[in-house]
Amino acid sequence: MTILDSEALDVLFRKARTHNGWLDKPVAPAQLHELYDLTKMGPTSANSSPARFVFVTSAAGKEKLRAALSAGNLEKTMAAPVTVIVAMDLAFPEHLPRLFPQTDARSWFAGNDELIRSTALRNSSLQGAYLILAARALGLDAGPMSGFDIAKVNAAFFAGTTYHANFLVNLGYGDPSKLYERNPRLTFEEAAQIV
Repeated sequence: MTILDSEALDVLFRKARTHNGWLDKPVAPAQLHELYDLTKMGPTSANSSPARFVFVTSAAGKEKLRAALSAGNLEKTMAAPVTVIVAMDLAFPEHLPRLFPQTDARSWFAGNDELIRSTALRNSSLQGAYLILAARALGLDAGPMSGFDIAKVNAAFFAGTTYHANFLVNLGYGDPSKLYERNPRLTFEEAAQIV
């Protein structure tokens, strides 16, 4: 396997930032298709792929989001060219015969709502992280956030479905003048151990 060079690591991690302001530059639908095509390749438990992505780009879609946003996330979300609702499909086991044909994985979840929910949450969160990294790899900036009313997003976008919102990600071309100073991170000794 090829090791990424330092420049690629900077793009994905070391120099990448969470953006709070956006340049007035659209993201084309073709870019969103390319973004999903990379995101879907990340691993999930039994290839369950429970994440569902709503790419909110229209004024009407942003207005549906407005009432659900916390005050601190309102302005930046309304200005972002794209806001992705990273959701989880609680009916994901229905797709397992096609996505994981090696065994009857759907039976693992039959009648076990807690396992369905925890698996969907864990793996849709992973897929949302893949989305952020894929966006960076494609030259887009990302601003993930959880400051919103999940019930309001579910009512506005997912009523009558098996989808439930997990978190939001603003996407586009970040305005570097609106970046905060980079905050510290925990050291290896504070956050990790080798046993």
